[in-house]
Amino acid sequence: MSRAKISVIGAGNVGGIIALQTAQKELGDVVLVDVVEGMPQGKALDISQMSGVLRFDSKVTGTNDFSEIKDSDIVAITAGVARKPGMTREDLLKINADIIKKAAEAIKTHAPNAIVIAVTNPLDIMTQLVFKTTGFAKNKIMGMAGVLDSARFAHFIAEELNVSPKDISPMVLGSHGDTMVPLPRYSTVAGVPITDFMKPDVIKRLVERTANGGAEIVKLLKTGSAYFAPGTSVAIMIESILRDQRRILTCSAYLTGEYGLSDVFIGVPVELGRNGIEKIVQLNLTADELKALHNSAAIVKAGVNEIK
Repeated sequence: MSRAKISVIGAGNVGGIIALQTAQKELGDVVLVDVVEGMPQGKALDISQMSGVLRFDSKVTGTNDFSEIKDSDIVAITAGVARKPGMTREDLLKINADIIKKAAEAIKTHAPNAIVIAVTNPLDIMTQLVFKTTGFAKNKIMGMAGVLDSARFAHFIAEELNVSPKDISPMVLGSHGDTMVPLPRYSTVAGVPITDFMKPDVIKRLVERTANGGAEIVKLLKTGSAYFAPGTSVAIMIESILRDQRRILTCSAYLTGEYGLSDVFIGVPVELGRNGIEKIVQLNLTADELKALHNSAAIVKAGVNEIK
């Protein structure tokens, strides 16, 4: 049986972490692609030299030639300009749209059977652009957002309660950005909702910190944005797909009536397996939660219309 082929378009910090994590998990052979000469080759060589220490045998290669993604099983797109201090995800819209369109066209040409995970911000808008450009089936296109947002929420909950993050199952829906929709009553510690552990004002503070999770890191780093947690989140999605684990993870998915929304990519819980999005999980939301999700989707749709 031949190994899976994983291609990562964009060999920056996030792309490098995805390559490292997927190689280390031996999910398949990895191709790092970037327009910057030498960078993907250098990172691939560096990761490859870890194989003798960490004892993995996945092959990692770097290239500037987009045709090298040929016959990929999965392609992750991280290419684009990172957010700078004071810059919103929407500020990135016009800059990154051109980059993403070129990447999507390369995937359509060279890897027509691939499952695609978009990572570039503004996430939900870029995922929709990949969908429209490739023309692929909706189950094969998704955005990485909710896995990361949920991980951030879980960390803040664990820190607040002084418990292990292993026992926390968070739930965050909506757009990847300021209008994300964390759901406290669906977020649990060892199966018990966090609403049983914390007062509303504490939960509100954690929800706000989660929504600003990326901006907080950008402000601290000053010269870049988050990459350890985002890259690892993508690797978890790739693992669930290639190993057909069918994990329930929150991803930006194309809705066709679910949650009362259509023709938009937005963060919802999905079942991730060998065919990509096997199923969209519909939660019973309150009127306020549903309204927040619809508001989030409206902002995504406005961004999509700007690209048009």
